[in-house]
Amino acid sequence: MAPTVFFIGLGNMGRGMCKNIVEKAALDRPLILYNRTAQRAIDLSAALGITKTSVASTLAEGVAKADVIFTVLSNDQVVEATISEILAQHDVTGKLFIESSTIHPDTTERIAAAVIAAGAEFVAAPVFGAPAMADAGQLIGVLAGPKSSVARAKPYFTGVTAKGDIDMSDEPYSKALTLKLVGNSFILNMVEQLAEGHVLAEKSGLGTEYLHQWVSSMFPGPYAAYSARMMSGDYYQRDYPLFAVDLARKDARHLMSLAEASGTRLKNVEVADAHLAQVKEHVGEMGDIAGIYGAARKEAGLEYGNQNYKQGTNALHLMTKHKPCTPSTVQLRNLDAHLQQKPARQDRQTYGWSIFIGLAIIGAMCGAAWVFAPKGENQVLWRSSLILSFISCYLMWAITLLAQLHPLIEPRRSDLRKEYIHH
Repeated sequence: MAPTVFFIGLGNMGRGMCKNIVEKAALDRPLILYNRTAQRAIDLSAALGITKTSVASTLAEGVAKADVIFTVLSNDQVVEATISEILAQHDVTGKLFIESSTIHPDTTERIAAAVIAAGAEFVAAPVFGAPAMADAGQLIGVLAGPKSSVARAKPYFTGVTAKGDIDMSDEPYSKALTLKLVGNSFILNMVEQLAEGHVLAEKSGLGTEYLHQWVSSMFPGPYAAYSARMMSGDYYQRDYPLFAVDLARKDARHLMSLAEASGTRLKNVEVADAHLAQVKEHVGEMGDIAGIYGAARKEAGLEYGNQNYKQGTNALHLMTKHKPCTPSTVQLRNLDAHLQQKPARQDRQTYGWSIFIGLAIIGAMCGAAWVFAPKGENQVLWRSSLILSFISCYLMWAITLLAQLHPLIEPRRSDLRKEYIHH
């Protein structure tokens, strides 16, 4: 019988991972969901299917039923508090803890020691990938711990939540988190470099469009995606961050701490963190890592927002029209859909009113046909022919109009809602 899985933490990464576990993993029992904000778990359960998932109202309820416990939480303090609560209240002997949060390597070692002392198994399993890649099951897992424990965890990664994994069997748990942080330094550096490049392109008169074309040709994937976010204005226009400024700064702090302990410096990360501090000051906690572009713009005497929505949206269309569909294009299409979601809602309202107005017009025309049809022995034929013609035309028009709302015709927005957006 397959293990019962309990998933704690339903931010953007957790929700995407749950979706793929439900769809692809070998489960004999419903996936158990838990989130501190209970409504998130309820909503996700409804979206994934109440027969495939269940909601635990407390940690105790979920842990008691589970064989495998996933945690994907926001920061070190939350992870430690959650694990401590579980260990203090339950016998966890034989259970497997899979910890996929982005935390400091030292924190991971402390948690692992506590879990193992309680008789359970532990695997450090941070993941690489953007929210859309979590939703698409295209993450990269990094699994560290005893080989037997890693083997128990692997069925939930490659082919399920991930397109592949980096196997660190029998390596210290901290190595997985060290790789995760070093990898995230590349993301910070990439966003910083793109921001500075876009600002220079604009200030020098080159223009960001040409730079974006070059980036898309030379560095397709994340570089092109972040370049598109900057051009489109998504970095300051979205309602909820894809990679929140506080989480990006947490990673930067961990990186700088790791570098200092290792006797080195990460100067690029220091610059990015300084820009992130400006993003936090300008936007608040809803700031996004891509807002580094806005901070760099302000330093150069430009406005934080680039007011370049249309050009950026066109760039997204150009970048996503080519096949085959890769994880990066999935991310871009979801982003493009996000940029269009408000107009799409307005279109639906407009279509609804159009249907009713059209119905009223057809009703009036049918009434006129009834009243003004030529009198005589063919009056009934005239009336029925005119009315049937009007109704047929209306139905064809209405079907064509409503077809525009069909998901195969209208580009679908990603299932990632704001609750997903959590690094």
